[in-house]
Amino acid sequence: MDIRSEFPALDRTVYGRPLVYFDNAATAQRPRAVLEIQQRLSVEANANVHRAIHYLSGEATAAYEAGREAVRAFINAPARENVVLTSGTTASINLVATCFCQRFVREGDSILLSEAEHHSNLVPWQLACQRHGATLEVLPVDEAGELSVAELDRRLANAQGRIKLLAVAHVSNILGVVNPVEDIVRTAHRHNVPVLLDGAQGIVHARVDVQALDCDFYVFSGHKIYAPTGTGVLYGKREWLEQMPPYMGGGEMIESVSFQQSTWAPLPLKFEAGTPNFVAAACLAPALDCARTMAEDPALQDTQRAMRDYLLAELPKIEGLRLYGTPRESDRKIPLFSFTVEGAFPADLAQILDKMGFAVRSGHMCAEPLLRRYGQTSMVRVSLAPYNTLAECEAFVQALRRAVNMLR
Repeated sequence: MDIRSEFPALDRTVYGRPLVYFDNAATAQRPRAVLEIQQRLSVEANANVHRAIHYLSGEATAAYEAGREAVRAFINAPARENVVLTSGTTASINLVATCFCQRFVREGDSILLSEAEHHSNLVPWQLACQRHGATLEVLPVDEAGELSVAELDRRLANAQGRIKLLAVAHVSNILGVVNPVEDIVRTAHRHNVPVLLDGAQGIVHARVDVQALDCDFYVFSGHKIYAPTGTGVLYGKREWLEQMPPYMGGGEMIESVSFQQSTWAPLPLKFEAGTPNFVAAACLAPALDCARTMAEDPALQDTQRAMRDYLLAELPKIEGLRLYGTPRESDRKIPLFSFTVEGAFPADLAQILDKMGFAVRSGHMCAEPLLRRYGQTSMVRVSLAPYNTLAECEAFVQALRRAVNMLR
């Protein structure tokens, strides 16, 4: 399929050069189907959802709930009640960190994270622990960027019930390593510890079946998977969501209100206070349909693997380049590459590459503790999507070599 023609942004030129967009782990581009429904709903169905009986409100509500149903089907959640719509991964994790800890965490307890977490799966737990007198514990990654399930088992066994939840990335946004989440969840559950999976990268590059994973929470953002910004998902098992208190108070999340007491709406509205970003949420349906189409296209998947293997082979050939996230099995690596080059500051490399038409990321990528583990404060990151091509990868390696030579 000619997938590139579905993404108008890829036809852009920058500085007189064709755009090569290699910053997909931050925000993916949007297909025409998403742009069209975003435009149509903004013009024709701009009305609050769930709150009125007039035609426009009904149309907006149907589109909003179709977005929720698309998510439910995409991740194989048991029911719509398991799918809470939020503004992004960050909001979803903050919701769980606040509400879960309020209900289940006390002084002396711990939350366990991996060393490879994005700040959004670290700082909310830090704040929650401070509020409740709990502590954060950290599961290390090895030099290749992999977690040890045996070490996890040992840590949980020795915790004697102290650890109340494990929060871990499905795929690291720095290392591009797919964690063995099935084994991680199974091990944690053997010790009666619930698991939150940060799926911001995993939802894009892995088949996610939350019932098969048996995770307790799974979170992700729409803008990583071809939907607009301001969209996010919290999947939660009903047993947890029903016991957790509401995150915010306001409209929509109530059943009844008096000055003396309020009662809460049933799931999932209990956690959806206020007017949602209903136009953007409705765009989840065409975005996930696009993602499914690309995931089921054998040629696109072959190209994804070819791009990954090419960059895995060619990047280390550049003198002084150090690649981070090199799992023992290449199938545990998504097409995401973070690296440093001796004698070349990452921001300088990114700026030169930008002038050559390549959009890449530099900095700490919101994972400072992980960078410090490797003795770095900044890296360059290249992250690919199915609409990228092997020719773009070949051109990138040549451009990177030129950029490195300019800085030496």
